[in-house]
Amino acid sequence: MMDHEKIKQGVRLMLEGIGEDINREGLLETPDRIARMCEQIYGGLYEDPTVHLNKQFQAINNNIVIEKDITFYSVCEHHLLPFYGKAHVAYIPDSKVAGLSKLARTVEVFARRPQIQENMTAQIADALEKHLKPKGVMVMIEAEHMCMTMRGVQKPGSKTVTTIVRGVFAEDLSLQQTFLQMVK
Repeated sequence: MMDHEKIKQGVRLMLEGIGEDINREGLLETPDRIARMCEQIYGGLYEDPTVHLNKQFQAINNNIVIEKDITFYSVCEHHLLPFYGKAHVAYIPDSKVAGLSKLARTVEVFARRPQIQENMTAQIADALEKHLKPKGVMVMIEAEHMCMTMRGVQKPGSKTVTTIVRGVFAEDLSLQQTFLQMVK
């Protein structure tokens, strides 16, 4: 579980480190606010994302299932700045399907961790592959990174796109093209 006292100590040290007066009115409650915020934005560290994929239903066909435009926010592990965007998740069932909300919930749990986008993309695909055992999986994430917007290169509006292609999606380019057309 999260250690609120350590978080609050760290926030105070950071504020002092940048030259702020931690006793000024606007900053008095900031360490508490940040500790509570961490519960929300890093809560995925303490959740098992696969629990959402355990409830499955018998598939009556093996057509592509796509949940697109799943909005998310996450935090870059390098600078602890947000990145946010949309995830598009597809799979071709073998015999079981998950409820559509379960795909969005799985994305949400993985997003609520400090990480890089490439790993988040792979973790989502791994979870679907392991628990649904589909014929194929494809995950695409498009995100804007505040570490690219606010610091360094300072290029607001640029997006990073990551994909993972597994199973029949990797073997059949027409399936990849179908996915890409459907998520446009």
